[in-house]
Amino acid sequence: MFNSQINLPSSAELPDSDDIPMDNEDQNILPNLLASILRLIWQDRQDWFFGIDMGIYHTTGVSPRVPIVPDGFLSLGVERRKNNRSRPSYVVWEENDIVPILVLEFVSQTYGGEYEQKMDSYARLGVLYYLIYNPNHWQRDRHTPFEVYRLEENGYQLQIGEPLWLPEIDLGIGRRSYEMGAEKREILSWYDQKGKAYLTPEEIAQKTQQEVTELQNLLQKYRQQFGDLK
Repeated sequence: MFNSQINLPSSAELPDSDDIPMDNEDQNILPNLLASILRLIWQDRQDWFFGIDMGIYHTTGVSPRVPIVPDGFLSLGVERRKNNRSRPSYVVWEENDIVPILVLEFVSQTYGGEYEQKMDSYARLGVLYYLIYNPNHWQRDRHTPFEVYRLEENGYQLQIGEPLWLPEIDLGIGRRSYEMGAEKREILSWYDQKGKAYLTPEEIAQKTQQEVTELQNLLQKYRQQFGDLK
């Protein structure tokens, strides 16, 4: 455990990347979809931050200069833009010691200790919710594809239900199908308290265009039957 009495480095002194390339397309696409949905439903809020493949520097590990880098994380009670600028990394001691309330890890072909070492690290850090998404290798790892753990007094406890309601965040999270043009895939999505999924910006635009097209078709049929409106 790091001695917190030693002077801590500033964000300017810390690397902003672990230089480890992603080996799974979902690791890039799915967190970005979650972030884009949040920007819509929380567009009037300035007290949250969603990081993607960003180092979290903390004092609960071997050194404050060694970050943990989840595929995605959500923090509440912090500035959307730190000092009105983009963050190069998330430095806990520069965020009033606010740790992420939710972290996401995507299990890929190269196993990364998501169910052991990383779970222990996030527990020490004090992350309330830990989501492991494992759609391709869950049988190998003897787990289910979607697991959310909540930090209790005796460690992380697996939660039941999907979508799972997260009262401290006032959102649910779960899997659903996603179709955009010819693209079809499973994604992670935020849900409201009634279990209805929030749409991505692309889905909203597509739905709006479909509604406009349907209205134009109805208007065309009306004109063919009754003539132009006067």
